[in-house]
Amino acid sequence: MASGAIDGGASLADAVRDADLVFLSQTIGRILDTVRHIDPLLKPGALVTDAGSTKCEIVDTARQSITRGQFLGGHPMAGKETRGAAGADPDLFQGRTWVLTPDERSDLETPAARELLGLLHRIGARVVVLDADEHDRVVSRTSHLPQLASTALAALLADAPHLAVSGSGLSDMTRLALSSYDLWRDILATNSEHIDTALSAYIQELEHIRENLRTRQLQREFEKGAQTAGRLRR
Repeated sequence: MASGAIDGGASLADAVRDADLVFLSQTIGRILDTVRHIDPLLKPGALVTDAGSTKCEIVDTARQSITRGQFLGGHPMAGKETRGAAGADPDLFQGRTWVLTPDERSDLETPAARELLGLLHRIGARVVVLDADEHDRVVSRTSHLPQLASTALAALLADAPHLAVSGSGLSDMTRLALSSYDLWRDILATNSEHIDTALSAYIQELEHIRENLRTRQLQREFEKGAQTAGRLRR
């Protein structure tokens, strides 16, 4: 309130009583707890959505718990390694992916869902619609694996001498290691199967690179890696 980020605070019951849209931006454990208890408090027909980084457990819980309103799972993929209102950015979602995970395509056609879609377009987000399990499989490689790779590299170098003898590449690679474990604990716990598969594939790729440090086969990995990095930057 002091920084002007919100107009006022309220209890959950007071906050959602007359709300047409309820947006749950919490850790996954808190989202799950809120979803289990929010239904009696909802205005009939209200839309509940979330910002959880995994979707299967949240969507399954909402399917069983929310009957007075509509639940539409969401994942805005524009996170930072910092938290809180002080890190707010008015252009945070411009051109960034916002995944929605409806049970049925028709869930996107309700008046409340159309209003949410309009809001997402107004803030510049690119909406992608996925099945909840497909979402969790994809982000295990595109989001969760990068976090763990960054954390592992930074942890490996924790006791390294002369850490200052490094270029910008090390800072780039370890940026995500600044992220809070409190946030990631629930993400890893609710997508462990897909993350395990992603880690196995990554370890296999590292082993392949290690085995080919002195061969020309490594050139192909550099080429594939450069092509992917180029696509991301376009």
